[in-house]
Amino acid sequence: MKGGQKVAVLVSGGMDSVVALHAAHEEHEVVVALSFNYGSKHNHREIPLARHHAEKLGVAHEVIELGFMNELFRSNLLQSGGEIPEGHYEESNMKATVVPFRNGIMLAIAAGLAESRGAEGLIIAAHSGDHAIYPDCREEFMAAMGDAITLGTYEKIDLIRPFISLRKEEIAVRGSELGVDFAQTWSCYKGGEIHCGTCGTCVERREAFQVAGLPDPTEYLETGDLPASPAGD
Repeated sequence: MKGGQKVAVLVSGGMDSVVALHAAHEEHEVVVALSFNYGSKHNHREIPLARHHAEKLGVAHEVIELGFMNELFRSNLLQSGGEIPEGHYEESNMKATVVPFRNGIMLAIAAGLAESRGAEGLIIAAHSGDHAIYPDCREEFMAAMGDAITLGTYEKIDLIRPFISLRKEEIAVRGSELGVDFAQTWSCYKGGEIHCGTCGTCVERREAFQVAGLPDPTEYLETGDLPASPAGD
């Protein structure tokens, strides 16, 4: 893969995608940062932070509306769905937060926008911690989707996944090295005024800072002991 490409970056406003945006800004020419409003319970918390980081870096930010997902898809992550489960992020009950084929849909749209903006690459921040629950975050899927994007675009756009083999604590370290203000990122799936501290994504966030040995600037409603992973590691 050639360096210094013109790239588009998917930026939800969460830790991983914000770090990916800052890293891309260091390594490439970012032509657009792209967010999707698909009706999740926490979209309204994430998207303003995605815009904040794009503006800070002088990058154009686009928000694409995908309201049909909230209307037609079944997932507890969506406003139309049930309660957000609590516990460790690798537990089987977290599957209730899977939005069917979300990344496939978003990457297809992002590929079209990337080519329209003259990008040569498209960056997504999927990481190894996502793999246990989300099938459309796994490298097998990403490799296949990457092939489809390359074959389906005149510019042969690369699907770049810089964090696919990293754990969240490693991404936190990378963000710290880049000077990312993690207080200006959002993880909690419940989408309240502050992070709940107990849903799967809050647990993952808290654990990442602890394992990385970094200060966690996040305000949580609950800060009790973290649940053990189902694998016991």
